[in-house]
Amino acid sequence: MAQLAAGISDISGMLVDKVAQWIDALLVMFPNLVVALVVVTVCWGLGRLARRLVYGALDRLHTPHSVNGLVSWLASIAVLAGGVMVALSILNLHKAATSLLAGAGIVGLALGFAFQDLAANFIAGVYLAVRHPFREGDLIETNDTLGIAERIRIRSTTIRTLEGQAVMIPNKEIFTNKLTNYSETGSRRVDLAVGVSYGDDLEKVRRVAIEAARHVGSRDVAREVELFYEGFGDSAINLTVRIWIPFRDQNDYLAARSELLMQIKRAFDENDITIPFPIRTLDFGIKGGVPLTEMAPRVLVGKDTDA
Repeated sequence: MAQLAAGISDISGMLVDKVAQWIDALLVMFPNLVVALVVVTVCWGLGRLARRLVYGALDRLHTPHSVNGLVSWLASIAVLAGGVMVALSILNLHKAATSLLAGAGIVGLALGFAFQDLAANFIAGVYLAVRHPFREGDLIETNDTLGIAERIRIRSTTIRTLEGQAVMIPNKEIFTNKLTNYSETGSRRVDLAVGVSYGDDLEKVRRVAIEAARHVGSRDVAREVELFYEGFGDSAINLTVRIWIPFRDQNDYLAARSELLMQIKRAFDENDITIPFPIRTLDFGIKGGVPLTEMAPRVLVGKDTDA
């Protein structure tokens, strides 16, 4: 029993000494601890302030709200992380700060490999938000999809097709593939292909078609009507009439093209200009080159002989 009591007394003494050392170390570090807490608190407040300032600055640039929130949150986290590192340095915990940085790097590398597609979409989304190749409401065509850009998010963009379907496309696919923005310039060219008979006067056709195109109400009068003959078709001489229109949405384009077609058809009818039907030649001979007028008597003669 005496030995057990002595052992317990020794252990108790060691614990008391260790606690006393801890208390002494805490008293020595107490000023630094207070300063470290003040630094972290100040940086926390500065982080919130930085978040509001960054969000406001991005909002004035008309970037999407999702991007504003993410970037401003990252800014606040960066300020707070800097404060934590300074506090650890004040407490002479340099090794702990180094370990935290190394651990963060390893975790970041692992997450980068695990979520590389997500990261690629995120980076592409930030690029789209900053560079503005298109905005919400623009008519765009990308990845074989034509429609209105309805929602631009960090990971994907939603396009509302002209038929009304919602198509979500990852931002990485938009960034790496061809993108056509029909709304950016505010104007669009309308091309109409038409054919006229080989017997028509081409100078007259040019004059009548251009005059008819000038009567399209939505035409941009600052740009002249263009007409180009393109070639000899199977049954017509092919030409294209071009006009420019102010462009806001797809209905502007469709309405102008429809009116252009009606104006040219009316003008051609009034001036006896023929838009020919396709012509087909039917061959009734086995070896070819025998028209119906020659083949019919042979058939009739054969029937009389059989009778």
